[in-house]
Amino acid sequence: MYYGEIKNCDIANGEGVRVTLFVSGCTNHCPHCFQPQTWDFTFGQPFTAETEEHLLSLLAPEYINGLTLLGGEPFEPENQRALLPFLRRVRERFPEKNIWSFTGFTCEELLTEGSHPRCEVTDEMLSLLDVLVDGRFVEELKDISLRFRGSSNQRLIDLNATRRSGEIVLLPERKRGI
Repeated sequence: MYYGEIKNCDIANGEGVRVTLFVSGCTNHCPHCFQPQTWDFTFGQPFTAETEEHLLSLLAPEYINGLTLLGGEPFEPENQRALLPFLRRVRERFPEKNIWSFTGFTCEELLTEGSHPRCEVTDEMLSLLDVLVDGRFVEELKDISLRFRGSSNQRLIDLNATRRSGEIVLLPERKRGI
Protein backbone atom coordinates (compact mmCIF):
# COMPACT_ATOMS: atom_id res chain seq x y z
CA MET A 1 0.00 0.00 0.00
CA TYR A 2 1.04 3.59 -0.61
CA TYR A 3 -0.03 6.77 1.12
CA GLY A 4 -0.16 10.34 -0.07
CA GLU A 5 0.02 12.30 3.17
CA ILE A 6 0.05 12.16 6.95
CA LYS A 7 -1.43 15.09 8.86
CA ASN A 8 -0.63 15.64 12.50
CA CYS A 9 -2.93 17.74 14.69
CA ASP A 10 -5.74 17.62 12.10
CA ILE A 11 -9.07 19.10 13.26
CA ALA A 12 -10.96 18.86 9.96
CA ASN A 13 -11.42 15.09 9.59
CA GLY A 14 -13.10 13.94 12.78
CA GLU A 15 -13.81 15.08 16.30
CA GLY A 16 -10.98 16.55 18.33
CA VAL A 17 -7.32 16.71 17.39
CA ARG A 18 -6.36 13.78 15.15
CA VAL A 19 -3.65 12.10 13.16
CA THR A 20 -4.84 11.55 9.59
CA LEU A 21 -3.51 9.07 7.05
CA PHE A 22 -4.41 9.63 3.40
CA VAL A 23 -4.01 6.26 1.67
CA SER A 24 -3.54 5.88 -2.09
CA GLY A 25 -5.73 3.97 -4.50
CA CYS A 26 -9.39 4.39 -5.32
CA THR A 27 -11.64 2.85 -7.96
CA ASN A 28 -14.66 5.09 -7.19
CA HIS A 29 -13.35 8.10 -9.16
CA CYS A 30 -16.05 10.42 -7.84
CA PRO A 31 -16.53 13.46 -10.10
CA HIS A 32 -15.10 16.59 -8.41
CA CYS A 33 -13.08 14.51 -5.92
CA PHE A 34 -10.90 16.84 -3.87
CA GLN A 35 -7.90 14.47 -4.15
CA PRO A 36 -7.97 12.78 -7.58
CA GLN A 37 -4.21 12.21 -7.46
CA THR A 38 -4.88 9.60 -4.75
CA TRP A 39 -6.82 7.38 -7.18
CA ASP A 40 -3.44 6.00 -8.30
CA PHE A 41 -2.51 3.02 -6.10
CA THR A 42 1.19 3.99 -6.27
CA PHE A 43 0.77 7.71 -5.51
CA GLY A 44 3.03 8.99 -2.73
CA GLN A 45 5.21 6.79 -0.59
CA PRO A 46 5.15 3.12 0.44
CA PHE A 47 3.40 2.37 3.73
CA THR A 48 6.22 0.68 5.67
CA ALA A 49 6.99 -0.46 9.20
CA GLU A 50 8.73 2.91 9.66
CA THR A 51 5.55 4.69 8.56
CA GLU A 52 3.56 2.72 11.13
CA GLU A 53 6.04 3.61 13.89
CA HIS A 54 5.90 7.28 12.89
CA LEU A 55 2.08 7.24 13.04
CA LEU A 56 2.12 5.52 16.43
CA SER A 57 4.50 8.17 17.78
CA LEU A 58 2.19 10.92 16.47
CA LEU A 59 -0.78 9.26 18.19
CA ALA A 60 0.99 9.08 21.57
CA PRO A 61 0.32 12.57 23.01
CA GLU A 62 -2.66 12.74 25.34
CA TYR A 63 -4.23 15.63 23.40
CA ILE A 64 -4.57 13.47 20.26
CA ASN A 65 -8.13 12.07 20.16
CA GLY A 66 -7.49 9.46 17.53
CA LEU A 67 -6.69 8.34 14.02
CA THR A 68 -8.56 9.09 10.80
CA LEU A 69 -8.19 7.13 7.56
CA LEU A 70 -8.93 8.93 4.29
CA GLY A 71 -8.01 8.44 0.71
CA GLY A 72 -7.87 7.49 -1.89
CA GLU A 73 -9.97 4.74 -0.47
CA PRO A 74 -9.14 2.88 2.77
CA PHE A 75 -11.67 0.17 1.85
CA GLU A 76 -10.13 -0.91 -1.42
CA PRO A 77 -9.37 -4.59 -0.64
CA GLU A 78 -5.59 -4.21 -0.99
CA ASN A 79 -5.66 -1.22 1.36
CA GLN A 80 -7.82 -3.06 3.91
CA ARG A 81 -5.30 -5.91 3.98
CA ALA A 82 -2.42 -3.48 4.60
CA LEU A 83 -4.30 -1.36 7.16
CA LEU A 84 -5.71 -4.16 9.31
CA PRO A 85 -2.45 -5.14 11.09
CA PHE A 86 -1.73 -1.45 11.71
CA LEU A 87 -5.22 -0.83 13.13
CA ARG A 88 -4.76 -3.80 15.47
CA ARG A 89 -1.57 -2.16 16.76
CA VAL A 90 -3.31 1.20 17.23
CA ARG A 91 -6.13 -0.45 19.22
CA GLU A 92 -3.66 -2.41 21.34
CA ARG A 93 -1.42 0.54 22.13
CA PHE A 94 -4.11 3.25 22.38
CA PRO A 95 -7.42 1.66 23.43
CA GLU A 96 -8.71 5.02 24.66
CA LYS A 97 -8.35 6.72 21.26
CA ASN A 98 -10.98 6.50 18.55
CA ILE A 99 -10.56 5.52 14.92
CA TRP A 100 -12.52 7.08 12.07
CA SER A 101 -12.50 6.08 8.42
CA PHE A 102 -13.92 7.82 5.40
CA THR A 103 -15.06 5.70 2.47
CA GLY A 104 -16.78 6.32 -0.83
CA PHE A 105 -18.56 3.00 -0.38
CA THR A 106 -21.71 2.70 1.70
CA CYS A 107 -21.77 0.65 4.87
CA GLU A 108 -24.25 -1.64 3.12
CA GLU A 109 -21.77 -2.22 0.25
CA LEU A 110 -19.06 -3.09 2.78
CA LEU A 111 -21.37 -5.66 4.42
CA THR A 112 -22.79 -7.27 1.24
CA GLU A 113 -21.20 -10.61 0.39
CA GLY A 114 -19.65 -10.67 -3.06
CA SER A 115 -19.62 -6.88 -3.52
CA HIS A 116 -16.56 -4.83 -4.26
CA PRO A 117 -14.88 -3.82 -1.89
CA ARG A 118 -15.82 -6.55 0.60
CA CYS A 119 -13.01 -9.03 1.25
CA GLU A 120 -11.86 -11.47 3.92
CA VAL A 121 -10.73 -8.70 6.30
CA THR A 122 -13.61 -6.21 5.95
CA ASP A 123 -15.53 -7.35 9.04
CA GLU A 124 -12.47 -7.17 11.29
CA MET A 125 -11.46 -3.79 9.90
CA LEU A 126 -14.95 -2.44 10.58
CA SER A 127 -14.82 -3.92 14.09
CA LEU A 128 -11.78 -1.75 14.86
CA LEU A 129 -13.46 1.50 13.80
CA ASP A 130 -15.57 3.84 15.92
CA VAL A 131 -16.94 6.05 13.14
CA LEU A 132 -17.47 5.40 9.44
CA VAL A 133 -18.14 8.34 7.14
CA ASP A 134 -19.67 6.59 4.15
CA GLY A 135 -20.88 7.36 0.65
CA ARG A 136 -19.46 8.84 -2.50
CA PHE A 137 -19.10 12.58 -2.81
CA VAL A 138 -21.91 13.88 -5.05
CA GLU A 139 -21.39 17.41 -6.39
CA GLU A 140 -25.15 18.03 -6.78
CA LEU A 141 -25.59 17.29 -3.05
CA LYS A 142 -22.62 19.41 -1.92
CA ASP A 143 -23.30 21.17 1.39
CA ILE A 144 -20.47 23.04 3.09
CA SER A 145 -22.47 23.32 6.32
CA LEU A 146 -22.20 19.57 7.01
CA ARG A 147 -19.78 18.31 9.63
CA PHE A 148 -16.90 16.20 8.31
CA ARG A 149 -18.42 15.48 4.91
CA GLY A 150 -18.97 17.19 1.61
CA SER A 151 -22.37 16.04 0.36
CA SER A 152 -25.69 15.32 2.06
CA ASN A 153 -25.82 11.66 0.98
CA GLN A 154 -22.78 10.89 3.14
CA ARG A 155 -23.39 9.62 6.66
CA LEU A 156 -21.52 9.81 9.97
CA ILE A 157 -22.12 6.30 11.31
CA ASP A 158 -21.51 5.54 14.98
CA LEU A 159 -20.21 2.00 14.54
CA ASN A 160 -20.16 1.20 18.27
CA ALA A 161 -23.86 2.05 18.60
CA THR A 162 -24.55 0.28 15.30
CA ARG A 163 -22.94 -2.93 16.58
CA ARG A 164 -24.98 -2.73 19.80
CA SER A 165 -28.32 -2.11 18.07
CA GLY A 166 -27.89 -4.20 14.93
CA GLU A 167 -29.10 -1.22 12.85
CA ILE A 168 -27.19 1.74 11.43
CA VAL A 169 -26.97 4.52 14.03
CA LEU A 170 -25.82 7.97 12.96
CA LEU A 171 -23.81 10.35 15.10
CA PRO A 172 -26.04 13.15 16.40
CA GLU A 173 -26.08 16.21 14.15
CA ARG A 174 -24.38 19.31 15.50
CA LYS A 175 -23.83 22.60 13.84
CA ARG A 176 -20.33 23.23 12.59
CA GLY A 177 -18.17 24.99 15.17
CA ILE A 178 -20.12 23.68 18.16
